[in-house]
Amino acid sequence: MTAKQPASLALPGQVVLVLQGGGALGAYQLGVYEAMHEAGIHVDWVIGTSIGAINAALIAGNAPEHRFARLDEFWHRVTDRTRLDVAATWPGFAPGWDKTFAKLMIIGGGIAGFFQPNPASWFGPLAHLGVDRASYYKIAPLRDTLVSLVDFELLNAGHPRLTVGAVNARTGAMRYFDSRDQRLNVEHIMSSGALPPAFPAVRIDGEPYWDGGIYSNTPVEVVLDDKPRHSSVIFSAQVWNPAGPEPQSIWQIAERQKDIQYASRTESHIARQQQIHRLRHVIRELAKRVPEAERDALDVRELAAWGCETTMRLIKLAAPRLDGDDQLKDIDFTPSGIAARRRAGYEAAMRAIEARPWEAPMDPIEGLSVYSADEE
Repeated sequence: MTAKQPASLALPGQVVLVLQGGGALGAYQLGVYEAMHEAGIHVDWVIGTSIGAINAALIAGNAPEHRFARLDEFWHRVTDRTRLDVAATWPGFAPGWDKTFAKLMIIGGGIAGFFQPNPASWFGPLAHLGVDRASYYKIAPLRDTLVSLVDFELLNAGHPRLTVGAVNARTGAMRYFDSRDQRLNVEHIMSSGALPPAFPAVRIDGEPYWDGGIYSNTPVEVVLDDKPRHSSVIFSAQVWNPAGPEPQSIWQIAERQKDIQYASRTESHIARQQQIHRLRHVIRELAKRVPEAERDALDVRELAAWGCETTMRLIKLAAPRLDGDDQLKDIDFTPSGIAARRRAGYEAAMRAIEARPWEAPMDPIEGLSVYSADEE
């Protein structure tokens, strides 16, 4: 499937796309970008963690006319391993068992073009293999896939800017690797998706890094804390939902635990950022009331610098829960699962684009407005 030829749609300020981590759930982001591409919304900055970092690199590392095709190709490759038409072979046999069987095959054999079993793990969990070898799978196939689909020269050209998050396995500190500040390579992308203990740490400048999602899986704060800040329209594609039905079994509890953990306190972070940005606007207004004769004083200018006039419009695109979802939904790389999440992302993004929330008036004292596509 290919996206339609993009039109042209201008938005106020820079356009930022923020992509959560979540394995197979990242297919939702494919649908989100498909809708943006189709609407002619050109991304200025893309930020990702884990699978979101991979999707982000595919966008930043290709020319505009090829971006969606490269994304589509990646997701085609990682679903190819599970194309098992077992349901057609035994129709009506234990509904959903084909997906369960596919997930078991992924756990046992990996996914071509993504990851493969690590024989070293067979020595047992106590074997001292080193942080960059101690894992259940090897991710060399992912390296080959990224190298074949991403133009790193183009990625580092800065159009769009790319930021990926990873956490230092030794210090526990979160780090955002940014194409504005340094040259990024395939290791930076792979480090952001190195979720332990499934995948090994990836070394950058001698330091081991793991998946940034274990520290912060929704890096919206990167935009709001950027220096210098710019007025932005932020599309945040969130694949984990902190809210959900009350679990009734240990299996369901395990799923809810993952939902809450990897949603990364998104709501509280956004609420705090709304407070912070309001304070920046308050400082700006107060600075205007300082007598003109005192405005040039060094201490006054330093205090006034904490204020700003930027406006941030956050568009939340939250992936819905699908029938059959369970705690293994993030490894549901079956064609039907990927297609359903892609369709959900496309529909949510199209609802947001049709609503045009960036055109809504904003109180001049408020710096951050939030629009939720799933509330329409």
